[in-house]
Amino acid sequence: MHVPEQLRDAVVIGAGLAGLRAAVDLERAGCDVLVLEARDRIGGRAWSGVAEDGSTIDFGGQWLGPGQTRALALAEATGMEVFPTWVAGANVELREGERLEYSGLIPTADPDASIEVVTAMLDLDLLGLDVPVGAPWEHEDAALLDAETMATWLDRNLASPVSRGIVEVALQAVFGVNSDELSVLFVLAYLHGGGGLTNLTRTTGGAQERRMDAGAGALAAHLAKKLHGRIELDAPVDRIEWDATGVTVHVVGRSVPVTARRAVLALSPILAERIALDPEVPQRHALAAGMTMGRVRKVHARYARPFWRERGLSGQLISTNGSISSTFDNSPSDGTSGALVGFIAGRDYDATADLTDDARRNLVLDELACAFGPEARLATEYHEVDWPAEEWTGGGPVAVMQPGVLTRVGDALRRPIGPVHLAGTETALEWCGYLEGALESGERAAAEVVASLALTKGSEEG
Repeated sequence: MHVPEQLRDAVVIGAGLAGLRAAVDLERAGCDVLVLEARDRIGGRAWSGVAEDGSTIDFGGQWLGPGQTRALALAEATGMEVFPTWVAGANVELREGERLEYSGLIPTADPDASIEVVTAMLDLDLLGLDVPVGAPWEHEDAALLDAETMATWLDRNLASPVSRGIVEVALQAVFGVNSDELSVLFVLAYLHGGGGLTNLTRTTGGAQERRMDAGAGALAAHLAKKLHGRIELDAPVDRIEWDATGVTVHVVGRSVPVTARRAVLALSPILAERIALDPEVPQRHALAAGMTMGRVRKVHARYARPFWRERGLSGQLISTNGSISSTFDNSPSDGTSGALVGFIAGRDYDATADLTDDARRNLVLDELACAFGPEARLATEYHEVDWPAEEWTGGGPVAVMQPGVLTRVGDALRRPIGPVHLAGTETALEWCGYLEGALESGERAAAEVVASLALTKGSEEG
């Protein structure tokens, strides 16, 4: 590969949290770095907007919880308020046309089903502890676990349709897909890295414990400011030539490529597949072909006040028979206005994809009214983000693995491709799929680049 007289130390492809974290760490280490972003904005899946009353709307990732040390520290560095998710009051379950209220993590109207759910979640959490972090394929039963879908595991372990429905909602909330689209080994590895299914699905003490008043987008903005204009937007990459000396990165619509000693590819494996590597890497093709991006439509209904609190309700919903599988109170910290956030995921997403925007809005508000009262139909604002329709994301919250992929090509997930290093929340060892995981992956990729550049420069000087 021809190497020009002047080239950068590193180019980062993707200005989500992973790419921005990597770029900031690289610049701090003294590297000449450039970030290329296909979108017209930074943040990736950390994307925030502003409601009519001036409060923040998080269109993508939004929660923080215990153990997410990087994300919590970054939120503190921005100076914004981090506050508890509202949990006071009863939760609501909608099941087979019946509305039920409960407290705690699991609906309790059917005691036998509740016991089954708790047992299944505990079993999954314990099984996950035996899966090696970073190398799930080394588990003694890896082949068997990876050959099985979560649907078949649930068939064996849950006798009640009620308990099955509740666990399906939990899996939809975490992965954005249904149980028959998930490898058991992948799920166990994912749970191990995030503290277990119980931890990932609860609010107080769990992954949804806290929110940020300025939103997750403020995390991205804070990192971007440290890069002093080294970010180019509207710069989609379609090809990377690479060899031992570095990379030549081709940007769509630009005649002059970007050259660098190293690259960080900070994208989901599925999105990264749209970038041609020269020479090709067959394992990367196989990895992307065996992964599915979660299918989630995130909906926000805003109100003049959080009226459900007056009814003694928390705003949390589990529904096994509607389009929205779960909701949370998403009101601003001072409670001066009200907001509910909900998720239409997996097959529910598929079933509602062809509805008109008005029809889907009415369907959502009707379901919220069933849960929280007729005032829910009187939303002052309604927003939804169709993540699979986002061109430079393709889904959310995370890319998942189908059976057989992890044991066959899972080691390609974060292994560098020559001078190309891999980041993105999907590559995280801990908190995969979360803001924390994106930051962790960016730190790791930057450290790899710095180490490799030191070796390269040392050999050049020698």
